[in-house]
Amino acid sequence: MHAKTEICDAIVIGAGPAGLTAATYLGRFRRQCLVLEDGHSRARWIPTSHNIPGFTAGIGGTEFLATLKVQSMQYGAQIRRAHVTAITMDESVFVVTLDAQESLCSRYLLLATGVKDHLPALPGVSEAVLRSLMRFCPICDAFEAIDRRIAVIGNGIVGEREAEFLTTYSKEVTLLHLGESESKPRAREFKVRGIEWIPIELDDLLIEKDHLTLRANTADERRFDVAYLALGCSAQHRLAKDLGAACDSQGALIVNGHQETSVPRLYAAGDLVRGLNQVIVAAAEGAIAATDIHNKLRGA
Repeated sequence: MHAKTEICDAIVIGAGPAGLTAATYLGRFRRQCLVLEDGHSRARWIPTSHNIPGFTAGIGGTEFLATLKVQSMQYGAQIRRAHVTAITMDESVFVVTLDAQESLCSRYLLLATGVKDHLPALPGVSEAVLRSLMRFCPICDAFEAIDRRIAVIGNGIVGEREAEFLTTYSKEVTLLHLGESESKPRAREFKVRGIEWIPIELDDLLIEKDHLTLRANTADERRFDVAYLALGCSAQHRLAKDLGAACDSQGALIVNGHQETSVPRLYAAGDLVRGLNQVIVAAAEGAIAATDIHNKLRGA
């Protein structure tokens, strides 16, 4: 296979902030880099981010990703739309199989496939995310929700933590709890923390043009200016686990200080790795991984 197939220095799977930053660094290190993407980067959900350094007026996720792509291609990165179905090892080379049954080979591999958010089954939820009515990340944009009527839709400890975090920004924070729970004790417990706690069913919620309406469990309809979705996410780590890469108890891939997984020469960066799902953190991890890949290629 090696005699017939060109072997890349590195293949990056995923074209979000981590993968594209790594591609830029590898290109500037004069390494041959191929980026494989499916077009589903989590960053595309960002309507406008105001905490990415350098973008003082804010920037949307789609525009930010486009800028990162242009930058990486300036330094020779190849970006290809493809769906990866499997990764195997052939001696010391990674063999990446695409859905067209095509195989690509690489000495090093960086996974930047991210996580997939769990969306509630509500009509119009995707569009609501894109116009900032529904949000995923209070660390990213709670500042823009100061003094607004905030709802957190959750079904466990994640929602409870986010509701508490948001009390820094507004005195009107309501935790809309999905699932079974004893309502009166929980309501009293959260009231002490400055949070209204209401058990709901999804059918109680209606997404409207500029607000979220709660239609049940209260005498009058309740309206919220913004709602945070705290229903968890799933790591996109199947490819790594198939190679035997180790994960922690939360499902995040375990990496060393250079972003290398427990499988030699297999790296991971971004939301796939740790809980602080931030664009700037993902980009930094991509840069760290790319630098280590370059140094090891140079050493070889």
